[in-house]
Amino acid sequence: MTIEYATRYRRSSAIPAEPGKPYFIEKGEGDRAHLFGDLITIYAGGEQTENLFNFFTCEGPKGDLIPAHVHPDTYEVFYIANGAVRLFVEDTEGTQQEKLLTSGDFGFVPKNCPHAYRMERHHSQVIGVAAGPGGTFERFFETLGAPAEGRGLPREPVVPSPEKFGTVPQEYDVRFLPGHEWRTR
Repeated sequence: MTIEYATRYRRSSAIPAEPGKPYFIEKGEGDRAHLFGDLITIYAGGEQTENLFNFFTCEGPKGDLIPAHVHPDTYEVFYIANGAVRLFVEDTEGTQQEKLLTSGDFGFVPKNCPHAYRMERHHSQVIGVAAGPGGTFERFFETLGAPAEGRGLPREPVVPSPEKFGTVPQEYDVRFLPGHEWRTR
């Protein structure tokens, strides 16, 4: 059984609002959000880790490339639990790479490196961790997307308006790069 808490983000959450409190979450019972065609489930965030790291999963269908973005102060980890995900990364010198990651593969994106990804198989799942001096960005998913009550993928993709993309950089250390081109494809 998962205990539920009220937080500043939700009426009901499996994640305690205050730090320093041990907790357990059953599979799929974290704070969920839909963004693009994906379901993001947050299991630990800044409130629990003194803004040192977050832990989340992102699952989705085979789909479109997620928009290029950068985290100026946050490192991000991609561990593929199921399926296949193509990760696109550009280092700080402008060298681009792309790699198809399958179950068990790992990708690391340093802070200030533009990146994007695309689910290459249906029911792909990424385990993500983000950490760094910029804090954590897990609440970005439900702020830009939409909080989700159920465990399933969105019926229709949740695509924010262009204006909404500009509202997240200061608070969540996520800056989108409109018009960024990947030369590796």
